[in-house]
Amino acid sequence: MKSGTGRLNRRAFTLIELLAVIAVIALLIGILLPALGKSRETARAIKCAVNVRSVVLGVTSYSAQNRYFPPAYVYAATERGLDWKVSDQLISNPNPQNGYVHWTYALFSDGSVPEEAFKCPSAVNGGAPASNPGANPKDWEPEQINDLGQTSGGALPDDRQVKRCAYAGNAAIFPRNKFDLGGTPRKSQLVRESDPTFISNTILATEFLQKPGWKTLSVGGVIKSHRPITPFNGISSGTNVYNEPVGGGQHRFQYPALDDLYLQNDVPDGAIDDANTGLNVVGRIHPGKDAKGGTANFAFLDGHVEQSTVTKTIEKRSWGDKFYSITGGNGVR
Repeated sequence: MKSGTGRLNRRAFTLIELLAVIAVIALLIGILLPALGKSRETARAIKCAVNVRSVVLGVTSYSAQNRYFPPAYVYAATERGLDWKVSDQLISNPNPQNGYVHWTYALFSDGSVPEEAFKCPSAVNGGAPASNPGANPKDWEPEQINDLGQTSGGALPDDRQVKRCAYAGNAAIFPRNKFDLGGTPRKSQLVRESDPTFISNTILATEFLQKPGWKTLSVGGVIKSHRPITPFNGISSGTNVYNEPVGGGQHRFQYPALDDLYLQNDVPDGAIDDANTGLNVVGRIHPGKDAKGGTANFAFLDGHVEQSTVTKTIEKRSWGDKFYSITGGNGVR
């Protein structure tokens, strides 16, 4: 309607009405932002699952060609190549300047390593740095040192390992390098692809648990990202699994108790060497959680990937029925 002057009547907002509108907008933002945040978290978790599945396919291809799963890591025979010697796989590295050959590089003997495939967008910097990152300072974490005690930029050793790795193998499938321990009863052994019996219920790889600076994997400043995750304890030796006696029956290992798991926020620095269980360094950063923390992606020997909690993997005995990568009686109770 027009007034007598021919102009439209306009009614201004009062201060109270304006504040009410602002309050409604703020309320909507408060409702929508958590939902958007959850959507982003879910998308990142899915991307992590896709990447770890591609990693499993690479391991499956390797084991089909070589009849064995790759070692988690070995001491390298040279400063740059992929060669290694059984006689060098001692308690300490006889040639520390040579660094490690990690399973992530062993899968790609032609050198065409897809670095991005081993990253997770939920992880700090996409993943943990190599234990010996090499010459580029960007590949190092703050306060990290390498095996020679050098800080950022030490050119050697330079591990044959992806520069950022969010994933770790199951140590019962990926053996550590301890193939020659001077005649001790226990040592590592390669695992044949035909050895595991319950492939649809045996974890091959999962995610590392992150903390700022990847301190969960840091021992004396060295970030032990080359290590696999040890899921079992010796019945008498605890986490010192190579000290477990050979005699006394075939079932010398067992799953840890749920009480051995720290709460997610209580996992200490250096948990890769934790005295309770190696499973404390399994990731728990994705949506969905239980009393011990969030979820991680778990890739199984048959190629499928599940998002679950570390608690459920213990309850379902998803890490296997044997410590396949260790000699002697290696059954798991």
